[in-house]
Amino acid sequence: MNRYTKSEKAAQGILYSALILISLCTLLPFFYVVMISVTPEAEAIRKGIVIIPDQFAWGAYKTVFSPAFGIMQAYQITLLRTVIGTVLSMAATTLAAYTLSTRELPGRNGFMLLIIFTMLFSGGTIPTYLVVKSMGLLNSLWALILPGLVSAFNLIIIKSFFDQLPAEIKESATVDGAGEVTVLWRIVLPLSLPSMVTIGLFYAVGHWNSYFDGILYLNSRELWPLQVVLRTILLESQMQETSAQSNEVSVSSLSIQMAAVIVSTVPILCIYPFIQKHFTKGVMIGAIKG
Repeated sequence: MNRYTKSEKAAQGILYSALILISLCTLLPFFYVVMISVTPEAEAIRKGIVIIPDQFAWGAYKTVFSPAFGIMQAYQITLLRTVIGTVLSMAATTLAAYTLSTRELPGRNGFMLLIIFTMLFSGGTIPTYLVVKSMGLLNSLWALILPGLVSAFNLIIIKSFFDQLPAEIKESATVDGAGEVTVLWRIVLPLSLPSMVTIGLFYAVGHWNSYFDGILYLNSRELWPLQVVLRTILLESQMQETSAQSNEVSVSSLSIQMAAVIVSTVPILCIYPFIQKHFTKGVMIGAIKG
């Protein structure tokens, strides 16, 4: 049985203490947001900083989920956008990355230069809007998905991962009669699972948190995604300085804002623990070689 020396034990104690301190610094702001969202207005004004409120008020969440804002419809739109957008983006990015990872592809370096060029320069908001309008995508769900279907950054990460796979694997499968689709589906994708999960999470979070394209391309309130509705709630709570009433307990506009933050954050927090191990491994592997 290995025994640690006193210096090793002291070093471990310092390391664990530092990790605990960092964890608390990470968790305390989120805990504070949760507590403010359920704190009555009078108590929030009296205490200033609330750790645990004397009385819990749920009026902020009732305001956020009130039918007037249509947040449940916005949840459905955002969920539909996230699922469809992530699947299509992963399919397009994977196919492009696999093609560009083929060393026999003519003009391979030229295509990569064009892709990198899009990371440095873009047409801007107005030309993009005109393109979306000319394609007839305005005021539709596709306006939130197709314009940003492929991220050049994510494409390069997946391509870098594909480049690291041994060429002998593909060659042996080709000798056995496997086509490109079979090699990609049966060999490359299973070996690339950590990287694929990581990029999929990037796409999903991007779709979930996006709001500017919803403001730009959607005129109908029924099609607004979650973040646009929450933005409307935040702006109205700031401009009107109104309070929600629940069981005769007044809720401040700050509580409404914090409740909106929680509503938009919790779904991602519930999904992340199930893919965390793939996420960590995928980020490290995809960053080894460019």
